[in-house]
Amino acid sequence: MADAQPIPPSPARLLSASSHTAPGKLIITEVSFDVPLNHDIPESTRIRLFGRIVTHREQPIVGDTLPGGGRPWLAYLEGGPGFGNRSPQDSPLVKENLHQSYRILFLDYRGTGLSTPVSATTIPGDSADDKAAYLSHFRQDSIVKDLEAVRLCLTKKDPPNLRSWSIWGQSFGGFVSLTYLSFFPDGLREVFLTGGLAPVNVRPEVVYEATFKKVVERNVAYYEKFPEDATAVHYIASHIKQQGGKIQLPGGGYLTVPRFLTLGISFGGHEGIHSVHALLNKMKLEIAQFGHFTRSTLTALEQDTTFDTDPIYAILHEAIYCYGPGVASDWAAFRVGSKLEPFYWLSADYKAPHRGSESAPLEPLYFSGEMIFPFHFDTYPELISLKEVAQKLALHDEWPRLYDEEQLARNEVSVFAASYVDDMYVDFDLARATAKKVRGIRVFETNALYHNAVRAKSGEVISALMRLRDDPIE
Repeated sequence: MADAQPIPPSPARLLSASSHTAPGKLIITEVSFDVPLNHDIPESTRIRLFGRIVTHREQPIVGDTLPGGGRPWLAYLEGGPGFGNRSPQDSPLVKENLHQSYRILFLDYRGTGLSTPVSATTIPGDSADDKAAYLSHFRQDSIVKDLEAVRLCLTKKDPPNLRSWSIWGQSFGGFVSLTYLSFFPDGLREVFLTGGLAPVNVRPEVVYEATFKKVVERNVAYYEKFPEDATAVHYIASHIKQQGGKIQLPGGGYLTVPRFLTLGISFGGHEGIHSVHALLNKMKLEIAQFGHFTRSTLTALEQDTTFDTDPIYAILHEAIYCYGPGVASDWAAFRVGSKLEPFYWLSADYKAPHRGSESAPLEPLYFSGEMIFPFHFDTYPELISLKEVAQKLALHDEWPRLYDEEQLARNEVSVFAASYVDDMYVDFDLARATAKKVRGIRVFETNALYHNAVRAKSGEVISALMRLRDDPIE
């Protein structure tokens, strides 16, 4: 028997809606809502959600009526966690003209973009316990209730056949989508997932055991493509260590050897390997010419990951794998990675490898991938003040359930997914296991695309999913 379903979301209140035209025959309507911080306690603190609705310009705006009447709704769920939406004009869904068939909603998740954004100075509470309690409401379980509340608000004047909506979940947005399918399937008419087949009810350390294997593969691919970088990485790491192991960054953080080795997060996307090589080449040449890194290089390094501007990513990244009560992340990535020889630098000072002879090549130093480690909270200025909060969340084990496998097994919503064999962030084998748990899902699998393909190769991905939707299995 399935567990009791979660309490339905508290109503969302539409606070404002204003429309304007934009290039490309777009009508963009900016909307804002308020919802409770804790949907299970309607009288709890209210937070504000911000979104943009995109429709085709042929639909006129009459009074305060939202544009796009007669078209079904499609909500785009961004990756993350912790990232707001890009400009609608930059969305792959708009570039591929899906706004001509749907009213597309780009809703910033709570705490991101313009939706009561989270930062070190905006988290309420006087203690680390208070702040941790506040941030515990910013995972998939709360996001799904926001979405369902907004859906009910936006569709209340629509005809019955348009009151359920489609969702498109990219990466973490797919995690959100599977939570939505688990608990509020009646609100959904169809689901599209791109690189978002979350590991359902899999412990965090098992997730990282799988993704570290893929990170190793991407490191091997990197050094095969740029074999000279095996020496360059050691050259740069040695320079950092010679500067006391810590170089001040323009924004107030610190470049350390471990932080330098997190550049591998880019390996999972199209052109990621090339972007890391280009940055390393610049660093190597600056050491040789000037004996230090220029401001432009240091700025590029600190902006390579946006944890200072999107802190939820770092604070709650492991929590998105804590699928229910009794599961704590407890720095799972660190616990797994520090046991792996290629990543010894996680738990020990950097050391140059031993040369068998002067002509012997240096053993490559491996980069990490999409993992968060305790040292992030020592090297990013926005995170330093949240270190105690992050520790409390890492040990927290009273998380609400994220998935209902019995509901997924009897699913009746059409689900179409793109899954990538060489995905460094969402392990392919775990994704396949999840697909087997979702009744009726149709999956496009490929080893020719990477995790960010919906943006880098949008035409290929979107057309593949549309074919899955439109071509029935005979």
